Amino acid sequence: DAFSPPALPLSYSAAVMLTSPIPRRTTMIRYLVLAAAVISAPCLASGQIKHVHGEGKINAVIEGGKITLTLELPMDVAVGFERTPKSDKEKTALADAEKTLKNAATLFLPSAAAKCSVSTVHVEIPALNGKNHSDIDTEYVFSCGEPDALKEIETTIFKSFKRLYRLEAQRMGPTGKVTQRLTPKNPILSW
Repeated sequence: DAFSPPALPLSYSAAVMLTSPIPRRTTMIRYLVLAAAVISAPCLASGQIKHVHGEGKINAVIEGGKITLTLELPMDVAVGFERTPKSDKEKTALADAEKTLKNAATLFLPSAAAKCSVSTVHVEIPALNGKNHSDIDTEYVFSCGEPDALKEIETTIFKSFKRLYRLEAQRMGPTGKVTQRLTPKNPILSW
């Protein structure tokens, strides 16, 4: 017996997959997979799945004499709220968090022997418009005079943001890709 697909705007390949003459059970499985993809797409696009209070993400890319660090930090970790500041105290907390995050030389300490210095800092505080979850995105670029001496990057971010209990770190560089969990007791990304 025939099973006709729903009238949805699908790509040619999706339409062929759904309308090909195959057993009914396989068609139902394909519909379930397609439905799961459609349902989860808005969550993935909005970042709702990856946002975890108390946990940030940091990526380190080491290329030649340059280190690029990108940090994603939940607003709750930095200031204790994720909405428009309501009081002068909250406005001050937001300004202080931004000031702290702009001080890359204090937050991130590459191996001293690598002779690294901060080249650029970009801190993006989100527009707080009542969304449930907001992240601060930052990018730091360091230039290193002795890149071969670079063996680790220590962070002091846990001292500045007490609500932060871990950073999920990824490092890509000459020795490959490594993932590591940084915590207040283990704040060093090493290789």
